[in-house]
Amino acid sequence: MSKFPGFSASGWRGILLRRFTAIKLPGVLIACVSVIGFLLGVRYLGGLESWELAVFDRLVQLQTDPGPDPRLLIVGITEADIKAMQRWPLSDATLAEVLEKLQTAKPKVIGIDLFRNIPYEPGYQKLVKQLQAANIISIIYLGNNEAESISEFSGLPKNRIGFIDLILDNDNTVRRNLMFRYQANKSFLSFSLRLSLVYLADKQILPKLNSKQEYQLGKTVFSKIKSNSGGYQIINTGGSYQILLNYRSRNIAQQVTLTEVLNNSISPDKIKDKIVLIGGIAPSLKDYFFTPYSAIEKGNPQMPGVLIHAQMVSQILSAVEDNKPLFWFWDEWLEILWIISWGSLGSIGVIKISRVGILASFIIISLGILFSIVYIIFMQGGWIPLVAPSLAFIGTVSVTILWQIQQERQQRQIVMKLLGQQTSPEIANTLWQERDRLLQSGILSGNKLTATILFTDIKNFSSISEQIDSEILMKWLNEYFQAMTEIIIINQGIINKFIGDGIMAVFGVPIRRTNTAEIGTDAIRAVNCALAMGKRLENLNYDWKNRGLPEIKIRAGIFTGAVTAGSLGGSERLEYGVIGDSVNIASRLESYEKDRQQDLCRVLIAQETLVYLQDKFEVEYWGAIKLKGKQQAVEVYRVIGNKL
Repeated sequence: MSKFPGFSASGWRGILLRRFTAIKLPGVLIACVSVIGFLLGVRYLGGLESWELAVFDRLVQLQTDPGPDPRLLIVGITEADIKAMQRWPLSDATLAEVLEKLQTAKPKVIGIDLFRNIPYEPGYQKLVKQLQAANIISIIYLGNNEAESISEFSGLPKNRIGFIDLILDNDNTVRRNLMFRYQANKSFLSFSLRLSLVYLADKQILPKLNSKQEYQLGKTVFSKIKSNSGGYQIINTGGSYQILLNYRSRNIAQQVTLTEVLNNSISPDKIKDKIVLIGGIAPSLKDYFFTPYSAIEKGNPQMPGVLIHAQMVSQILSAVEDNKPLFWFWDEWLEILWIISWGSLGSIGVIKISRVGILASFIIISLGILFSIVYIIFMQGGWIPLVAPSLAFIGTVSVTILWQIQQERQQRQIVMKLLGQQTSPEIANTLWQERDRLLQSGILSGNKLTATILFTDIKNFSSISEQIDSEILMKWLNEYFQAMTEIIIINQGIINKFIGDGIMAVFGVPIRRTNTAEIGTDAIRAVNCALAMGKRLENLNYDWKNRGLPEIKIRAGIFTGAVTAGSLGGSERLEYGVIGDSVNIASRLESYEKDRQQDLCRVLIAQETLVYLQDKFEVEYWGAIKLKGKQQAVEVYRVIGNKL
């Protein structure tokens, strides 16, 4: 007895269980680990920094805008002011007059974001006199070295001078607040910090270093940023004390013009107790910088330097007085774990979810949840990576899907090729689609169903085999099997096995038929298959006669009834089996009265099959017959042919 290995349970087990689990899952794991590892490497080298900064900008734009900081006032020097003065830089006399008028309204502190390191006559002595006031802060530019620096006004003490150097990211955007800088063994404070200290000192809030050597104002600790904080990876923080700049608003403070101050057009209430910053906002002065708001700005996307310094002052005061949280960051190991977790989630989700629609929803919802978490944490002052975990998630999802497609393609090609040797493409495709349900614990589990069994056998084969050389007999028999196999497959049957010269085919397995119409279709196909075998045998016999090979007749027995289909055997040898009394009856019908035969293919069926044939065939009643091994008689019919 031989069997088709393609439909044995061991074949299924080797193809669909070992390949699908033992190969696929480690393969997916390796692929996903590679994706995440590559991503972490790119991130470590700064490859994702620009994307993370773009996300940071978008999150800044999405923050609630509280409006201008009421503690600040900007005296902006506009193009109209320069035109009215008929000169640039402003004369010392003009600047002295501005300071005098502002001082009459009693501001807390005045910051001059203008270089006055050399006299601009007339009025130098007047300016010197005004600069003696303790609430005046002037500026210095440090540059990268002494050659680039611009010195301070010679008449001011060091504690009333702050540097205006800004830190630009690689995209020339200001996102960091540089509070201290160490250069040439000296410590320098920023312009914004100097202004803030004067304002806070009036409220008895003084700076100190805590036990961790972190800068502290009151109860607020300004923890300095690291080279890999948040979305950063490769920034240089050496020789400086930086914090991430938390922009308050696109409109940071109320603004007035220089001309309005000189004309006494400003109410003293707008100036009293304020931090007043004087600086150029005219585009021709080119003191403009990109900020996180630049992408949504209309017209000029850049912000004047004096307004950026105002943002820094506002951040310091808001942290100390309003308890507005400063930015905080996760440790690097926690960020890596965060990225790996999202990468793992993507792979697990694809493995667990098989339906495309649900998988698409899972991907969209997961990315939405990720963004929501990052956004909520950002609103609480935390900046955690978004791009890296998103790419890890999308990367592992993509790799797992591609791996599944590749694995399924390979498995499908093998399975369909093997199943195609004995089943129709339609059945093979159905078996593939149902593989998960059919395979349990590496075997095809027993399944009770209603099927139609077809047995065929060659009449007088023993006598024929004695008269022909065994090698010729084998080739001749294979020609016969090949022809009969094609007919069975065309009629969507499954060859269960070859038994010597006999064939056992089944119509209606392994997928359970759910209604009478489907069972009837299987029965009709089985009868059509047997009749087609007879017609094909006419051509075979004609060819064999011309070649000097034996001509034959065959018998077919068909029965429709309950069977159990599943794996048979042990762990070392399994085959797909169909068992039940229905199989025995079909076999007995085929062998009943072997010599009573008029046709090339005698087809006997039982009443149990006839009821499903919908009167499509002409039959001859042979009576109620007791078949070998059966106690009860079976109503037997010979199928003559199709009705016209």
